[in-house]
Amino acid sequence: MNGIVLQGVAFAVAGKPILHGISLDLQEQRIGIVGRNGSGKTTLLRLMAGLVAPTAGTVRLGGVDPAKDRRAALAAVGILFQNPDHQIIFPTVAEELAFGLVQQGLSRSEAAARVCAALEAEGRGDWAGQPVQALSQGQKQWLCLMAILLMAPGTILLDEPFAALDLPLQIRLTRRLAALPQRLVTISHDPAAVAGCDRVIWLEAGRVAMDGAATPVLAAFRAEMERIGGTDADADLAG
Repeated sequence: MNGIVLQGVAFAVAGKPILHGISLDLQEQRIGIVGRNGSGKTTLLRLMAGLVAPTAGTVRLGGVDPAKDRRAALAAVGILFQNPDHQIIFPTVAEELAFGLVQQGLSRSEAAARVCAALEAEGRGDWAGQPVQALSQGQKQWLCLMAILLMAPGTILLDEPFAALDLPLQIRLTRRLAALPQRLVTISHDPAAVAGCDRVIWLEAGRVAMDGAATPVLAAFRAEMERIGGTDADADLAG
């Protein structure tokens, strides 16, 4: 399974820097990225997925630039956002699931057959014609994960995947994700969400503050968050 390689990656919006010179070679099976809100975590995932191009530096998925070769990127990486309503674009479940397959080159009939088979395998055959808006938030999140799995990417990027779910759904999703063969890159502000990862990267103000095994990185991250929380938590964000 090809990894994700970033070399000197920077990203800015309207001249405002978000990421600064990020260089990472991501080969591990389970990778976590932690940081406070505004640290650049989601921007980094969007760069990995090819949804945006870096202002400077390069991003490569198995040698492919995901921002320039969208078809290759779809086969290599999928991204699951925190809010499924930001990801879903079609009115019915079947249409939503078929879209990525058609983008990968399948005919509409081939895509429809694969969607029906996948829904049956999930015990959700009755979902096919359902309007997406009739689903609960947790069901929408599950739908987005199914859409990604149908495209069979080697890597799945997870942007705070548990944030909008209640505890039973968090447990179900955790169990399902743990069983997947794909590489998972999970971003979270919650250390517990990435404690079992092979590698954890701590982002602070758009830079890598620490990178290594989960236990020491998360211990340092917790200590710094406790230090900040013990003072005025917003003071370092002034200006």
